[in-house]
Amino acid sequence: MGGERIIAIIPARYQSSRFPGKPLAVLNGKPMIQWVYETVNNIENILETYVATDDERILECVESFDGKAIMTSSEHRSGTDRISECIDILKLQKDDIILNIQGDEPLIQKEMIDELISTIKDTEFYMGTLKEKITSIEEIENPNIVKVITDINNNAIYFSRNPIPHCRGKIGDISYYRHVGIYAYKVYFLKKYINLPPSMLEVSESLEQLRVIENGYKIKVKETKCSSIGVDTIEQLRLAEKIMKRDRK
Repeated sequence: MGGERIIAIIPARYQSSRFPGKPLAVLNGKPMIQWVYETVNNIENILETYVATDDERILECVESFDGKAIMTSSEHRSGTDRISECIDILKLQKDDIILNIQGDEPLIQKEMIDELISTIKDTEFYMGTLKEKITSIEEIENPNIVKVITDINNNAIYFSRNPIPHCRGKIGDISYYRHVGIYAYKVYFLKKYINLPPSMLEVSESLEQLRVIENGYKIKVKETKCSSIGVDTIEQLRLAEKIMKRDRK
């Protein structure tokens, strides 16, 4: 058993081209950011949970439900860059593990976060994430749902908004996987990663994790049997709300 501390950081910004104010969107009576924070904060192996934001409205919201929030710069290109600022603020050690839990995954489950931790806890890997099997053609073809393919050792080959792999036969003969947009990193790797320039693939797909692959590093990907959805649009928020109401009956 390693001695690494596990710190969860939830990046949350107010401005979003597709869904402004998304972290504060009310979902079954609570702001979306609160659903995510409370799930993460209740996990035994996580030492501390923080929301990293550049907006006073989000900071005040988190503090209103007794959560911990860190005010960061507004200049960051991505959530990962925002998290990197927190490394210095929190004085984290190089072998500590940071969990990047997206604030737009309100249906995230404890089991998924435990699976995420297992991708790099007590292993030689320095970055990990999850995938979930896609069961509908609509989701495969939806560019708001990021797909991932992996090699035989469960390392990521590519992430795309397009259906991957392309299927020349019957689409039912191929397994497709949604990328669950949460990550685990060792601190020393995250500091290295954020100093790499944005890559061509990253800019093309608007997917920051492609910078890792394009620079020759590996991302361990574990399949989860749990179900979750990322919320990027009002329609997805309503879907998440329906799922919550269904599961609470």
